[in-house]
Amino acid sequence: MSFFGFHYRLERKTIPFVLAIVGVASIGGIVEIAPLFTIHQTVEAAPDMRVYTPLELAGRNIYIREGCYACHSQMIRTLRDEVERYGPYSLAVESKYDHPHLWGSKRTGPDLARVGGKYSDEWHVAHLYNPRDVMPESVMPAYRWLKRNTLDTSTLSLDLKAMRAVGVPYSDDMIANATADAYGQASPDSAQADGVKSRYGEATNVRAFDGVQGEPTEMDALVAYLQILGKLTDVAHTPVKQASTEAGK
Repeated sequence: MSFFGFHYRLERKTIPFVLAIVGVASIGGIVEIAPLFTIHQTVEAAPDMRVYTPLELAGRNIYIREGCYACHSQMIRTLRDEVERYGPYSLAVESKYDHPHLWGSKRTGPDLARVGGKYSDEWHVAHLYNPRDVMPESVMPAYRWLKRNTLDTSTLSLDLKAMRAVGVPYSDDMIANATADAYGQASPDSAQADGVKSRYGEATNVRAFDGVQGEPTEMDALVAYLQILGKLTDVAHTPVKQASTEAGK
């Protein structure tokens, strides 16, 4: 009996056909699910990983709101030309606290996985305000309103609480001080600035990202987010042997 003849006969019998569908679907499910049981062995350890500050998280939300992910990926592949252009290829652990992840696949613009620190705050502000001012060939739209819009910080505590519900280790202290920390990170001379570094680490970027101290703007938030991309952990820049040794400690 030919394969097609067997298939035609199987289609006429409801129960065997349903069982065959379940069997085939189960194979696909096992292929997808089984690797998850070894995820702790396959995902790199990153003991130095830190969470997004409230201002950076707000910037990430703006990045999503404005559809930036539609033209920019955040996933450097293992291809030689990408590694030479952008830096070490992306590791799974680097997206550990991203909900949802923004790996993307559309590359109208450059990959942003390691853009943090590559350009100055002034460059980012000018680029977002009018991309053609710094890159004449750019097809990116201008986002001038980000500099005019005061950042709404009233819901930041709820944002952090929601992130904690899906596994991001925000403490009660971080959640309670979310609004103050967003203000302090964009106002280095304010009383709130010290609190940001005490909660998120001395290496945290604390400065007027849009060039003006005071109430943070949406521009402050988005630039703060862009400046931390690729810098939540240094694991991608750590030699594999050294990273394995540190993970085993």
